[in-house]
Amino acid sequence: MSVFMSAFASLVGALADLLHPLFQTASAAAAIVLFTALVRLAVHPLSRAAARGQKARTRLQPQIAALRKKHGKNPERMQKALMELHKEEKVSPLSGCLPSLLQMPAFFLLYHLFSSQKIGGEPNELLGHQLFDAPLGERWHDALSHGGMFGPQGLVYLGLFAIVAAVATFNFRRTKRQMAANPVAPTTGPDGQPVPGMGAMTKLMPLMSFATLFTVSVVPLAAALYVVTSTTWTAVERAVLYRDMPAAKATVATAA
Repeated sequence: MSVFMSAFASLVGALADLLHPLFQTASAAAAIVLFTALVRLAVHPLSRAAARGQKARTRLQPQIAALRKKHGKNPERMQKALMELHKEEKVSPLSGCLPSLLQMPAFFLLYHLFSSQKIGGEPNELLGHQLFDAPLGERWHDALSHGGMFGPQGLVYLGLFAIVAAVATFNFRRTKRQMAANPVAPTTGPDGQPVPGMGAMTKLMPLMSFATLFTVSVVPLAAALYVVTSTTWTAVERAVLYRDMPAAKATVATAA
């Protein structure tokens, strides 16, 4: 693990050195944003596949409803019919989960990298980098103890919170418009029956983007930059990929 972390630290350091002529003391922060963009570009084909799958599942809703009506009293027959339908239409129920799952290692790598005083037995030099006056290895509570909410470090976090709030508001309004214009049937399980609690969860989904505010406030600033960049990317990407989707169910696909 230490060898792997050393290699990752070297990668971030190399990106920071590359960007230093443009960003000077904020080069490491810029390197994290660039790294995040590269990760999102790498998983973008999966995001496109997830969008196609979600559109296909939405298109199949009338057929699924017909199967539920036909085999509602026979869960085994219902499950088999659903599997055959998905196979025939080449739709994977899990396709929407893959982009988020593949991004998690990158987040945890950054979290661990900027939470460790030493990497490979050597002092972690990346902890000395800053975004303006805020050290990349510190958290919001550290900023509050050094100048307060409106101090030099606190203002960096207020800027990140403003970006997250703007993105979350954009997602919320877009989701509510889609749900109002295109109500969808309850989410169903493999047997075609409604999943208990999914109706309430679907109603809460438009608010989930605001939970990112909590994440940004408790993780190291470097990891917070990853979260803010990835969340913003997700909002733009979904607005493009799902722009022609007729049903609001696209809004409950995985975000990040």
